[in-house]
Order: sequence, then C-alpha cells, then structure tokens
Amino acid sequence: MAEDHMRYDILAQEALRGVVRKVLAEVSRTGLPGDHHFFISFATRAPGVRLSEELLRQYDKEMTIVLQNQYWDLKVNETGFEVGLSFNGQAETLVIPFSAIKGFFDPSVQFGLQFDPATAARDDEAEEARADAETEAASGDAAPAEAAGEKVVSLDAFRKKP
Repeated sequence: MAEDHMRYDILAQEALRGVVRKVLAEVSRTGLPGDHHFFISFATRAPGVRLSEELLRQYDKEMTIVLQNQYWDLKVNETGFEVGLSFNGQAETLVIPFSAIKGFFDPSVQFGLQFDPATAARDDEAEEARADAETEAASGDAAPAEAAGEKVVSLDAFRKKP
C-alpha cells in the first residue's frame, strides 16, 4: 500500500475536533438546547490541561466530565475550552485543549466521537514543522526579493496565533 503523505488520519481527527469546538461554542452562547448534554473524556496529563492538584491525584490519566445542569463560565476558543464545575461541593475551573479530548458523547441523540490524543500530539508537531518550513521558505525567498527592492511580508503576520 502507498504511504499516506496527506495524513488523512490527522485531517479527519482535526475536522471532528472542529465539530466539538463548534458545538461547545454554540452552547457557550445560547445554552444547552432541549435534552442535549455532553460527556467529555480527556487525558488529564495532556499538554495544556489545567485542573487542581486534588483532581489530578484522583484522575491521574483520564477524566470524564458532564456538561448538563450544573456548569458555568463555559468559554471556547480556537484551541480548547474552559468550564466551571463542582466536585464534592468544591468549585473548580478546568481548562481543556481540544487536543486532549479522548471522547465526546451526547446521549440525548446517541452521538459520539472518539479521538486519539497521540494523533493530536503528532498533529501539533506536524503543524509546527509546516510552520517552520514555511518560515524557512519565506526567508529564503525574502533575501533575493529584498535585494531586488521588493517589500516582503511574512506569512506569520497573517497566521492565527493560539
């Protein structure tokens, strides 16, 4: 079989994480519609995850949260989300990058997605490598262009920053 230079596995995971991002962004604006609610599993030790030391001791590798009746301050951005939840009467704020999510399930409509956080890590590395390659290419092209009196604008000026 031919080698997959397109990395369809990574592209598909990224697209499906976009579904979670869009759903959570809509819920942060309008609230949960109807009977919808979510079970979200994530790797607690993944880069960018923030939770209290007490929760980290209880959930060393993985944790599942439920967004249904008692959550607050749901904030969604391009790379992840933040939400307030109560654990044993103690208010906690969790920060969860989309790359740390292992599962997303909405039991009201039997919709679920599973993710491989290792693929997300490879995706982040691949994105960094692409950005480095673009920067090198742009700087290589910039020297001859500047010598010819042309103004060169780096692609980095237009790239979304996480």
